Amino acid sequence: GFLQRTNSLEDKSRIVSSLKERQSSKSLLACENSEKESRFRRTETDFSNLYARDLLPSKNGEEQTMQFLLEVVDILLNYVRKTFDRSTKVLDFHHPHQLLEGMEGFNLELSDNPESLEQILVDCRDTLKYGVRTGHPRFFNQLSTGLDIIGLAGEWLTSTANTNMFTYEIAPVFVLMEQITLRKMREIIGWSNKDGDGIFSPGGAISNMYSIMAARYKYFPEVKTKGMAAVPKLVLFTSEHSHYSIKKAGAALGFGTDNVILIKCNERGKIIPADLEAKILEAKEKGYVPLFVNATAGTTVYGAFDPIQEIADICEKYNLWLHVDAAWGGGLLMSRKHRHKLNGIERYYTVLLCNTVLKGILQGCNQMCAGYLFQPDKQYDVSYDTGDKAIQCGRHVDIFKFWLMWKAKGTVGFENQINKCLELAEYLYTKIKNREEFEMVFEGQPEHTNVCFWYIPPSLRGMPDSDERREKLHRVAPKIKALMMESGTTMVGYQPQGDKVNFFRMVISNPAATKSDIDFLIEEIERLGQEL
Repeated sequence: GFLQRTNSLEDKSRIVSSLKERQSSKSLLACENSEKESRFRRTETDFSNLYARDLLPSKNGEEQTMQFLLEVVDILLNYVRKTFDRSTKVLDFHHPHQLLEGMEGFNLELSDNPESLEQILVDCRDTLKYGVRTGHPRFFNQLSTGLDIIGLAGEWLTSTANTNMFTYEIAPVFVLMEQITLRKMREIIGWSNKDGDGIFSPGGAISNMYSIMAARYKYFPEVKTKGMAAVPKLVLFTSEHSHYSIKKAGAALGFGTDNVILIKCNERGKIIPADLEAKILEAKEKGYVPLFVNATAGTTVYGAFDPIQEIADICEKYNLWLHVDAAWGGGLLMSRKHRHKLNGIERYYTVLLCNTVLKGILQGCNQMCAGYLFQPDKQYDVSYDTGDKAIQCGRHVDIFKFWLMWKAKGTVGFENQINKCLELAEYLYTKIKNREEFEMVFEGQPEHTNVCFWYIPPSLRGMPDSDERREKLHRVAPKIKALMMESGTTMVGYQPQGDKVNFFRMVISNPAATKSDIDFLIEEIERLGQEL
């Protein structure tokens, strides 16, 4: 409250009293903070004669613990600072044999006797030193890049809490956070709040496996007790450009990879609906039972979005389970500008969404009870115990950093971040599409932040298309990538696709990246490839 002329005398008295209480609380807090600062101020500590046994819960281990952790925090903060410093390298590359042999006091081998905390601090520092700075603004190698400071804080807190997600009684706040976040995600998809469920899983591959399990159990619940021998010959359908986890799930769940049928794609990497329908009919004629179709919203290579509405029409026509793997493209649901690329997603039964390493949402999944963990006679509502939903028992707390990021940025902040990354992809595409040094893998502007292109060195420019030219071009991207890693200046991925030789797959997902970083990458590719 605050004082206004219209306040009554009683209101004014109450507000003034409240302000005095706050001031008193602040004074007490300041006093407590002062005491903590004096207790936990960094002091010169000789860690060469200290060991893990000297830290908490050792009887007199509090001071050593605080000093050790302050040193670790200093290492981490220095790493964070360097990650955003463009004058630093993306990586300090060493070959496997060099790291295995040991580097200046850094040794990967394990010993029988404990090593000093001084050596442990060296190990912490060198682990970061010889790793890849995936948060660096010039790291473009993977789909998930960047270092979010709020997310980092959330991960630190999660590790400190050191709990598990299988029951409410050991993770009450995290369990509720997950339910609230998943409810919000279902709303964004377009599902009503009462229809649906979800879970955060260890990765997109597991989430895709969950979706297949849900489909199988929905149509053939007897599989839970009697196994695959009790069900007909089932087949799954997915795009030839889809993630390999669908085939892996087919193998792991007993369908067999031969029964994961690949659907042809057009030149942009999108499923051809006519081929899907033809292969469904072909499978039925051969005596198979079509069960499940996986559509992809944002393929990992081209960033393509399958025709969601047309696939849904076919699935509804033949009563197949609809699933969308939106691990890469699902973030566009938060962008009013780009959401239309996922129109119709609300028609699907299961959806995989991903925020960096936070993956997984589905409508329902097979349940298996463990009575010793999930007793029905607890003093709280046991519907909040989530362990029955997961195929594993213990489940890492993935929710907190995502929840904290959402609180800090808001949906609008995520939207701005997504829009910026797509604008940078458009900038790169526009910059190279008409230059003789570069050739686009497919025509037209990319749908997502994936920009696929070949660098054409001077020796190949003007050479007509032939097997010889394709063979030479196939070796260009790997050679440039090797030189990149040796110099440590930047990183970008490459790969072949179908009959196309190796090309660069540039992915922009780091909000720290700018147009100057895109310019740097182009110049670096040209510099390293000039003599090829």
